Amino acid sequence: MLIKGYDAPLVAGEPLLARRGFWSNHLLAMCGEGTSAGPPSPEWFGDDGADTDAMSETLFDPERWPVFRIPAADGPGAVVIYRNLVDDYGIDYLLTQPGRSCAQRIGSWEGEFSGAGLAWQDLVHMADSPSPAAEGVEDAAARLLLTLPLLDDLEVPETASARLGAALVSAGAPQDTASDTAGRLLAHLMGRPRHESAWGSPLSGS
Repeated sequence: MLIKGYDAPLVAGEPLLARRGFWSNHLLAMCGEGTSAGPPSPEWFGDDGADTDAMSETLFDPERWPVFRIPAADGPGAVVIYRNLVDDYGIDYLLTQPGRSCAQRIGSWEGEFSGAGLAWQDLVHMADSPSPAAEGVEDAAARLLLTLPLLDDLEVPETASARLGAALVSAGAPQDTASDTAGRLLAHLMGRPRHESAWGSPLSGS
C-alpha cells in the first residue's frame, strides 16, 4: 500500500475491525480518567484485558503499520494510519478530497489529539457516505468510531450520544453500558483544548 509521505510498511487494517480488542485500543484512552464507578476498562467495548493486549501487539507493530481507509462517495473521506515509528508512535488522521490524489494530514493522536478536527455533523456525513467504488470501511458505525477522535465541536446535537451509543453496540460494546461509554467519550472529546478558530475547518481548505 502506498500513501504519499509515508515511506513505511503500510498494510490494510480493515480486517482488524472485526477482531476483539480493536475498539478498546482505539478509543479507551478517550474515555477520561474514570469516576467513582472505576476507571475505563476494555469491557466497556466488549473486550477483556487479554483481547486488548493481543491486539496491541498487532496494531503497534513497527514492521506493519495498519491503515484504515474511509472513502466517501459525497464529500471528503479520511485515512487513519497507525504510525508505528520506534520512539515516535502516533495515530495520524488524513483527509481525502474528491478529485485529489493526495491526502492532507489534519491531526494526530499521541496521548492527546493535536491538529484541526471536524464538527460532529461532518463526521456523521462522512460515516453515512461510503463509496462502494473504493476499497475501505463501508460500515457506518465503524466509520464513525474510527474518525471519532477528530471531533472538534463545542456543541453537538442531542441525538449525538444515542447515535454514538448505537455505533458502539454495533461494534460489540455491551448494550447496558454503551450509553454511558458514549457520554464519557463525548464529554472528554468536547472538553479538551480547542484549536485556534482562526485556522478554519480543514474542509474549507484553510
